Amino acid sequence: MTISKLHYISQGATVKEHLINIQKACQSGAELVQLRLKDVSEKKILKAAEEAREITGHFQTRLIINDHYKIAKKVKADGVHLGKEDTCPKEARKYLYAWQIIGGTANTLQDCEALLEKEVDYIGLGPFRFTSTKKNLSPVLGTLGYQGILDELKTNIPIIAIGGIVTDDIKEILQTGIFGIAISGEITQDFNKIGELHKLLNTGSALEQQYTF
Repeated sequence: MTISKLHYISQGATVKEHLINIQKACQSGAELVQLRLKDVSEKKILKAAEEAREITGHFQTRLIINDHYKIAKKVKADGVHLGKEDTCPKEARKYLYAWQIIGGTANTLQDCEALLEKEVDYIGLGPFRFTSTKKNLSPVLGTLGYQGILDELKTNIPIIAIGGIVTDDIKEILQTGIFGIAISGEITQDFNKIGELHKLLNTGSALEQQYTF
């Protein structure tokens, strides 16, 4: 099972904006997008997930649903991303299709070790720096934090850096041994950045035709 090196985390002031931004990300060559809706009813999240699945299916982009593993199964998303307060990955695994991937959020070495025991497919590790997209932010890690955790962890499970990352950070972050990057803000401001990010991450889409707006 391959995990994309670039994850676009959806943003928007409304559900509709999230979906418009997912469409733009797909048009700009995103390989994987995560639908992340907070403070929205489950009914609205299901409807948005169905629409997001339609959009991503059209572009052959992978779709991950944040938190709601039952919705991820219902819409046949490619997987689910579970936060620290969410369902245990082992519980979700029993429920999901065998081909669906499970990611988990980590802030410390202990978090990472716990997630590896629960057999996640990738770990979102952060925050790299301060970000306003998350409430109750954990202490920022920076490159030294990533380096320290990766040196101890010694795992083949992909570790994805997240939290306030911009294009200029990527070379330095990759030097720590991090597998990939999750970005929301910088991509939402300029979807043409996706092509540049693919080049920096040396991913397949860098070789494909990019759409510009």
